[in-house]
Amino acid sequence: MLSALDLARRIEAGEITPRAVIDMCAEAITACEKEVHAFVVLDLVAARQAAENPKLPSAPLRGLPVGFKDIFDTADFPTQYGSPIYAGFQPRADAAAVALTRRAGGIVIGKTVTTEFATMVPAVTRNPHNLAHTPGGSSSGSCAAIAAGMVPITFGSQTAGSVIRPAAFCGIAGFKPSYRLIPTAGVKDVAWHLDTAGVFGAGVADVAYVTAAITGRDLRVDRATPAAPRIALVRSHLWPQASPAMQQALESAARSAAAAGAKVVDLTLPPILEEAYATQIIIQEYETLLARTFEYDRHRDQLGKLLREALDAATAITADAYDAARRTAKRARQVLADTMADHDVILTPSAPGAAPHGLGSTGNPMFNRLWTLMGTPCVNVPGLYEGDLPLGIQIVGRFGRDRAALEAALFVERAIARNGGTRG
Repeated sequence: MLSALDLARRIEAGEITPRAVIDMCAEAITACEKEVHAFVVLDLVAARQAAENPKLPSAPLRGLPVGFKDIFDTADFPTQYGSPIYAGFQPRADAAAVALTRRAGGIVIGKTVTTEFATMVPAVTRNPHNLAHTPGGSSSGSCAAIAAGMVPITFGSQTAGSVIRPAAFCGIAGFKPSYRLIPTAGVKDVAWHLDTAGVFGAGVADVAYVTAAITGRDLRVDRATPAAPRIALVRSHLWPQASPAMQQALESAARSAAAAGAKVVDLTLPPILEEAYATQIIIQEYETLLARTFEYDRHRDQLGKLLREALDAATAITADAYDAARRTAKRARQVLADTMADHDVILTPSAPGAAPHGLGSTGNPMFNRLWTLMGTPCVNVPGLYEGDLPLGIQIVGRFGRDRAALEAALFVERAIARNGGTRG
């Protein structure tokens, strides 16, 4: 994999040029893309031309190549949302996150594969660790492109688990910031109270660096050794549904963190958070139906069967049920803030286990739904494995404390690396 932070440092030091990095990516794309299918569209010729800009080495992102999930509007690439309804659709403007990335000196080389309208319908992308397995979704191409070393930076989005889960399956770092830290203007809605733009990279320091560069916030964690965090180990009511390998991986990560100096304690979540977990799907499905009103009313026959059936089922959700779900979520956020008063972060699984075999499913987002609903920052920490497939563990921070979450994630990532990770 390509480290964005390492490449940026080398460009800044004059050891390598942005054009040379583009060439490195082109070589990897040539070698892997025919099997992995991470990209919908690429323009390496334009990227090479853009890389000749002499101002790029002094820009925050140093002219690094970037891929965007194909639900982010782009003025110079088609944006098709994973749907034949929008085949060849060309927006007039960039999504805000795209524009901010370009302003920071990132070079957008292409659009990565998304599932249909960023829902659970599987796409064509394969997991670079084992092509017979899913890379997860809905940010399928963004994660696979990082794992295959095709590009050092990609962007995706999460409504239930579409940043953290595929990052876990692909063995990379994925960062879902606090709700709306990265603007979602110009990103196709799935469920507007949940949708969160996120960043992918080789490691935790990479995603922190990129997020800092585009938001102008003090989020970098690579300049000092992270302090030992206070970690709450949360197994939740879903723990029995985690695979034995995932359970072992989480326990191993907790031991590694404790051995490195972190204070690790078990935490049982208050009942209101389990109630909130059950409401996330109500909010998601209700808002997805509203967000897809045009497509559902005008182009229903062009929607995939699974999506049509999900939208049909969502018509039974009443406004009263939706409003009640949002009230429960609000109470749960308040309780979570109180519960975490004596903890810096939560440590919990990123997914039930390793990436499922086959491309018929993108995996279950059960270990992500609650945290997306809570709007908290989440980081997938890579470094653990079951055979040749990665296992991801998740750091969950307090709302608005994104730097603390990233610092804790880096601490845990380094602790895992010192112990050599785990392989089943």
